[in-house]
Amino acid sequence: MTQQDPGALSPRSNALAAPAQPDGHGQGVAIPDYLQDTYWWAYLHPRAVHIFERQWLVNLILWGNFARLRDLALDQLGPVINERVLQIACVYGNFTENLTRRFGPQGSLDVIDVAPIQLRNLAAKLKDPRGVSMHRQDSTALQFEDGSHDSVVLFFLLHEQPLAARRKTLAEALRVTRPGGRIVIVDYHRPHWLNPMRYLMTLVLRTLEPYAMDLWRQEISEALPADVQPARIQKSTRFGGLYQLVVITR
Repeated sequence: MTQQDPGALSPRSNALAAPAQPDGHGQGVAIPDYLQDTYWWAYLHPRAVHIFERQWLVNLILWGNFARLRDLALDQLGPVINERVLQIACVYGNFTENLTRRFGPQGSLDVIDVAPIQLRNLAAKLKDPRGVSMHRQDSTALQFEDGSHDSVVLFFLLHEQPLAARRKTLAEALRVTRPGGRIVIVDYHRPHWLNPMRYLMTLVLRTLEPYAMDLWRQEISEALPADVQPARIQKSTRFGGLYQLVVITR
């Protein structure tokens, strides 16, 4: 659930044979200030991976809902994936591994992240790297062509970005999604007022996730670029409104 920065891409001559290793570009990329200032302890510190790359811990952080939310996102891509998918930001836990297990013969995945430590961590934990390519890029300035991907997935990324970066990320996600393709978003949401977690999460998010409260105040659809009209936007919530699924059809 980290943020990303720009880097040129190398053409993939054989996506299914591509090793799951960072492509080597983006060496001079600067990590955004807000990531360094706010989330250094979770994603950038040398011991961050050692602390947070634990399945039980990421599940605890999501109050036991990690697998449900992971599968909620992946089910939007279907039981068998025979398309080109873009995952914007690495994710602690087994999200990417479960995504690649759904690959059909034509399935492939691009993963971007700004933090080299996160890309190395993902490369290390993928047991079957076939079809996976990793790139050091910025979600606000993707180095992919227009309409280059069938689906784009953002799993708990937007709440970690200030509004200006979030707007650019969504604009770029729309740009690289082909007409008729999908952008699948799972993230925090304002809980129902009767949900007892509302008050605990208010304290947690204001302390550790200062940009997350924006998602309580504003619909994700309101951050989309005004000059782009998606074919459809579907939204549902889970766990008493604490989490949301948004699927945008390009």
